[in-house]
Amino acid sequence: MVDDRLRNVLVTNGLTPTVDDALRSRLSVYTMILSRFVRTMPPALLPILRSDRQGEILALVLLSPTDEHSLSDIRRRVGGPFSVIHREVTRLLDGGVFLERTVGRSRLVRANPDYALLRPLTEMVQAGYGPIPTLTNLLRSQRGVREAYIFGSWAARRSGVSGPPPHDIDVLVVGDAPQRDLHTLAMAAGKELGQEVNITRVDPVAWLDQTNSFVKTVRSRPMTALPLRQDHPDSEG
Repeated sequence: MVDDRLRNVLVTNGLTPTVDDALRSRLSVYTMILSRFVRTMPPALLPILRSDRQGEILALVLLSPTDEHSLSDIRRRVGGPFSVIHREVTRLLDGGVFLERTVGRSRLVRANPDYALLRPLTEMVQAGYGPIPTLTNLLRSQRGVREAYIFGSWAARRSGVSGPPPHDIDVLVVGDAPQRDLHTLAMAAGKELGQEVNITRVDPVAWLDQTNSFVKTVRSRPMTALPLRQDHPDSEG
């Protein structure tokens, strides 16, 4: 039978209730109930956080504590719906982790240097989510790097695969950057992250080659793309 409330709405608007209407009505009720009780699994990289996106926002802001970021910039770097970015940033502002100021139509946020738990929080976030901003900043200006991905255990945890914390970071670079430069970058990243960083270079043709055994293995497993492209700032509207 059609839910009485739905029937009244349909009849009032000159429509005839159908079985499909009844099904949609009940599905909407079930969805509402599930949304109240079902919660997203904690992130495998740092289970004390709400989500991977929260971890990535924290990493972006806390690991460059003197830099200011607009919400649009955070969205470009982290990804996801603007509403989610806005909600997560608002929580961190309310909790005193971030500070903000308004310039024109933009809200600029940065780390709060007086937040009591800033140092331990930064250390935890760097260990869990530091590879993305750290490697992005180092590789973005390196000549000959077309694309870059984190693979291996870190990428697996980022995708939700449970397991022990990763002890090293595996990076795949697509391009023709000099191996010596990549080795130097790996050493710098490892020093900053406190973990061993291994960078493997792959020729662009080999990256597209479906017969290359290494490429096939990497592509068949979790990967996290590094956002190397720098877009121009836009309005938050």
